[in-house]
Amino acid sequence: MGNGVTTFEPWRPERAEEIVEAHLSLEGAVLPILHALQAAFGCVPKDAVAIIARALNISRAEAFGVVSFYHDFKSAPPGRRVVKVCRAESCQAMGGEAAGRFLLASLGIDWGETTPDGAVTVESVYCLGLCAVSPAALVDGEPLGRLDGMTLAEAARA
Repeated sequence: MGNGVTTFEPWRPERAEEIVEAHLSLEGAVLPILHALQAAFGCVPKDAVAIIARALNISRAEAFGVVSFYHDFKSAPPGRRVVKVCRAESCQAMGGEAAGRFLLASLGIDWGETTPDGAVTVESVYCLGLCAVSPAALVDGEPLGRLDGMTLAEAARA
């Protein structure tokens, strides 16, 4: 797995404006802007929506609508470790749902949440294409297969 540490820039409106400005000339600029903001800050902060709207000459509601439509855009930064647990049919049939519930219970959170200490975020995904090694997950982007609750919890906390 990766080093388990994900770092993002602290929120600064000036930096957000630089990012937006750098992407304005792209066709369909809103998605590249959102991706760049999330790459920099770990999320698309609520205050960034106004900057995007102003730069693209759209309403804040329109900008927020795009952010909220795509589930990959987050309004808060993720934990230092991100665990994406597959909940598709193959993984469910092989015990993935139970492994996911075990992980969540061990962390004291629910799907889509981050532990209070900011260490781990757990997300559900529907098919990682790792059906042959079900149940599967991605931990910091690294694929893991043939998981049970204990191995998943260990990987999340490693």
